[in-house]
Amino acid sequence: MAIEIERKEHTAAALRRLACRAASAAQARRMLAIALVMEGVDRTTAAKSCGMDRQTLRDWVHRSNAEGVAGLIDRPRPGRPPRLSPAQVEELVEIVETGPDVAVDGVVRWRCVDLKGVVEDRFEVALSERQVGRILNRQGYTRLKPRPQHPKADEAAQAAFKKTSRKR
Repeated sequence: MAIEIERKEHTAAALRRLACRAASAAQARRMLAIALVMEGVDRTTAAKSCGMDRQTLRDWVHRSNAEGVAGLIDRPRPGRPPRLSPAQVEELVEIVETGPDVAVDGVVRWRCVDLKGVVEDRFEVALSERQVGRILNRQGYTRLKPRPQHPKADEAAQAAFKKTSRKR
């Protein structure tokens, strides 16, 4: 027995317009399938034309009846819990911001391999270099670093050279 579409706040044409503006392609596909059903197309044809089977369309009609168009978005999946807590990530960001102490840390700049050791020492969590890089990337850090400059460089001489040098 076919499940009746109970929510009638959107017509089939309105669902199609909403599908055009949907941020999620999956949500748009589901709205189009429901719009086809509202127009009188049989469920099997509507489901097949939108890339799903009839049972899946039935499940989405249930969600649409319960939650409306907003219910057609994929819910976030639980996934694996992060290895570092938000407080630990904030502490790691603070470590990166303050920079290393050459006497204590033995490095002049932080690299992921160095931060991996710091995370192991401080938080007793084993991370790979790539995981440390991902954490820093999520915090807005990039792998870009400033161009190195010699400590005895003469900026005035460099500026004068730039003005007199020929551009190609």
